Amino acid sequence: MKKDFLWGGAVAAHQVEGAYQAGGKGLSAADVMTSGTRYTPREITDGVLEGKYYPNHEAIDFYHHFREDIDLFAEMGFRCLRTSIAWTRIFPNGDEETPNEEGLRFYDELFDYMLEKGIQPVVTLSHFEMPYHLIREYGGWRSRRCIEFFTRFAFACIRRYAKKVKYWMTFNEINNQILVDNPIYAFTNSGILFREGENREEVVYQAAHYQFVASAMVVDFASQWDSELMVGCMVAAQPFYPYSCRPDDILEAQRENRKQFFFSDVHVWGEYPSYIRKYWERQRYSLDIMPEDLEWIRKGTVDYVGFSYYYTSVVTTEEDIERTGDLNAAGTNTVDNPYLQASDWGWTIDAKGLRYFLIELQDRYRIPLFIVENGLGSYDELQDGQVDDQYRIDYLKAHIQEMIKAVEIDGVDLLGYTVWGCIDPVSFTTGEMRKRYGLIYVDKDDDGNGTLKRYRKKSFAWYKKVIESNGESVWEP
Repeated sequence: MKKDFLWGGAVAAHQVEGAYQAGGKGLSAADVMTSGTRYTPREITDGVLEGKYYPNHEAIDFYHHFREDIDLFAEMGFRCLRTSIAWTRIFPNGDEETPNEEGLRFYDELFDYMLEKGIQPVVTLSHFEMPYHLIREYGGWRSRRCIEFFTRFAFACIRRYAKKVKYWMTFNEINNQILVDNPIYAFTNSGILFREGENREEVVYQAAHYQFVASAMVVDFASQWDSELMVGCMVAAQPFYPYSCRPDDILEAQRENRKQFFFSDVHVWGEYPSYIRKYWERQRYSLDIMPEDLEWIRKGTVDYVGFSYYYTSVVTTEEDIERTGDLNAAGTNTVDNPYLQASDWGWTIDAKGLRYFLIELQDRYRIPLFIVENGLGSYDELQDGQVDDQYRIDYLKAHIQEMIKAVEIDGVDLLGYTVWGCIDPVSFTTGEMRKRYGLIYVDKDDDGNGTLKRYRKKSFAWYKKVIESNGESVWEP
């Protein structure tokens, strides 16, 4: 791997920071979501209600522990940390004219300490943290007004932190909202609560259009503010395989893959591809798309594609094969892959799928890529201050090996790799703590109990060696 390859970890503000009312912060979408399980979805409540448990309110209190945690990341040798700026720390309601100075100072302190420790910030601007006020008063990204509100927030952040943050992303996993069977995605991506009888997909495509325009405006602003800044999009990589070599299955997988490629296609190509225009025409969707919107989208194409990768899925058109899809993952129309094992939460483990997807993205876009999330959610057991998570090491090792092959053999242009949940976060999909991703264990349970003490897992020392060797150690037995 190249010497400046960005090894590191990844978190999101709402999943680790806590302190949900500190420093003038307003309520976000994450703050009105209860805890759940793999089989019980998180509840979206009408504001914060008594008697409900909201795990993101405290999370792991990174807000007050960030120096301790950054020290641990530096001990592992992180070259970067991907995190997000909580929109509601900067604009508590989202529609204010001026930013909240106390919120801005928090991220000054965070980024300054990271840089002091040799860790580059990689920042997502909107990572499931939309101001709740914008959801209640404007309907979230149903409203064109959100272009104005988001760009005001984004411009304020770029002006403030451009000297500290080189790598930015606009919207986290923007393509997830197309999974309209599970309302959690449209809510967290776009602040949308579906109304009875409406066409959910049409609503999501309209919201995505406004987000494409806003993203393009941010790219354009950043390039003018400082030409060294790099602004990328961020998508969830969920490659679909055909169940068989039947042509119908091949076409079904192609259709599913296009649904997610659509979002990065627009970000990278700067236009709506013909396949989506034809689809909207067949569906008779009537979207609010202005000529000037299309000019912005053309003008503000991204500098790189960031993505998360956890699993692959299988689809078929055969009706007699059981659908086993989990609403917390790829959707309801998927079937089991007999060649792969699954995680404790039913997500297929497919390291070779990462290499496959890297090649697909490189061939399609020919711009730099960035793996900004990859990790294993599993049950971890703390015994005498130790966590033997060899299963996580095995998972990460296999994925990193395939990543290196993609770079060294297949010619993929890759900026970096960040392990998701490098310190145990609240799970986005379920709100659980027991679904642990970290290389650092945090003493907290699903009911909010615990000391919040941090413990190094076995994977901590392993990943430190990976970074020290620039990936060479992953080939060791």
